[in-house]
Amino acid sequence: MQRMINLVSKSLKINKEQIKSLFNNTSDLVVYEFETLNNIKLMICYIEGFVEKSLLDRDIIKPIILNLDDNRDIKKVLYVSNVNEFNSLQEIADKMVYGGVALFVDKVSQCYVVNLNHWDKRSIEEPQSEAVIRGPKEGFIEDLATNKVMLRRRIRNNNLVFEDYIVGKQTRTSISIAYIQDVVNEEVLAEVKKRINWNIDIDGILESGYIQQLIEDNPSSLICTIGDTQKPDVVAGKLLEGRVAVFCDGTPHVLTMPKLFIEDIQSSEDYYSRPFYATFLRLLRINCLLLSIILPGLHVALQTFHQEMIPTVLLTTMAGAREGVPFPAMIEAFFMTFMLELMKESGIRLPRAVGSAVSIVGALVLGQAAVEAGLVSAPMVIVVAATAIAEFAVPALTEAIIIYRFIFILLGGFMGLYAITCGIIVISIQILSLNSFGIPYGFPLAPVNKQGLKDSVVRFPLRSFIYRPKSLEKRNIIRQKDIRKK
Repeated sequence: MQRMINLVSKSLKINKEQIKSLFNNTSDLVVYEFETLNNIKLMICYIEGFVEKSLLDRDIIKPIILNLDDNRDIKKVLYVSNVNEFNSLQEIADKMVYGGVALFVDKVSQCYVVNLNHWDKRSIEEPQSEAVIRGPKEGFIEDLATNKVMLRRRIRNNNLVFEDYIVGKQTRTSISIAYIQDVVNEEVLAEVKKRINWNIDIDGILESGYIQQLIEDNPSSLICTIGDTQKPDVVAGKLLEGRVAVFCDGTPHVLTMPKLFIEDIQSSEDYYSRPFYATFLRLLRINCLLLSIILPGLHVALQTFHQEMIPTVLLTTMAGAREGVPFPAMIEAFFMTFMLELMKESGIRLPRAVGSAVSIVGALVLGQAAVEAGLVSAPMVIVVAATAIAEFAVPALTEAIIIYRFIFILLGGFMGLYAITCGIIVISIQILSLNSFGIPYGFPLAPVNKQGLKDSVVRFPLRSFIYRPKSLEKRNIIRQKDIRKK
């Protein structure tokens, strides 16, 4: 849509031609001309499918036809309250693509725009990737206004602020920044606004992933330093710590910043459970993270270079299982890991019923057939299966885990445990050197923060969360009353 500076004319014919020209004579532009009982000519324009027609007939057209005359203000005739006046045709067009109805009156050089937007929405349901046993079961949907309401229901506070932006020169996508005024880290908020204004200069924003990649600190890193969630309670919890959230129209994925590495092993359910059990689950996720990355490479390294580290009985069993396998352990691990990712991708892209069948056939039939044919060994199948199960425990890091896993298979196959150790050190240094909107990505572990450690690997009881982490919030640091003091 080209930017024009044409103004509303007093002639309905001219306005009709200009509106059609502005929308390039698109077929879904509805232009309806009619007269009142007092012979006043009017014209209504809107985008088909964006407007509730029953409301249009009842609240706009009917009262105008019956009640409008030369002596009455049109705003007092309409059965709606949100009536705005515009002189610029471009501004009118911008409102129409969001569900506005443009009302032109003959011999009047103003246009009245009424918001009657209506379109089908997906029902609110639990996000499949963030399912919980205890806790809210609802998740965001693709409608920005609905998502705002869901967050507002959890933070019923006048200090909860939404700031709206339009991004994408062609798509004109609505996004909204959310924060709590008296809690937010002002430096982080200023940086988020700066990056949205300066970094996003693109034709189209179709999903929040575009924004995530355009404003993140380290675009070349395998690990993203911007959080992503579909759950309103997760966003509310992060805002209460002084963070900022970015909503994008058309997607249920909401971005949160700054993000810390420790968040990837945490779940919203941890805060609804007993602290000892929540701590156990976090330790379990950390071990799953390490296993999903290192286990195949470690298996390859032990079989190729360090057989003396394997107990004799186990070594004999593994050697017998590998008898007849024509490939070295590294190629075997590569093949099995590749097949694992192939089955996962096929299961995701296909319809659910077919995808489940593909996963079962791939896991059982192909795995068993490959072992019986002597293409792979049974221990390697067990290792890759354990790796896949461990990966599912930390879904937020799936993309990075897959790449790191292949890297460690190469390291273990070429240089053994020495290369794996060096790889762990290098990756740890790289992760700890990252920043997220000025906050160290390794916080509160590196740098160490006493208050932050209470909600890191170990989850202390909620009554011990007296202060917010100082690295995230520097003004309103008191989170709750210290009920331990009597």
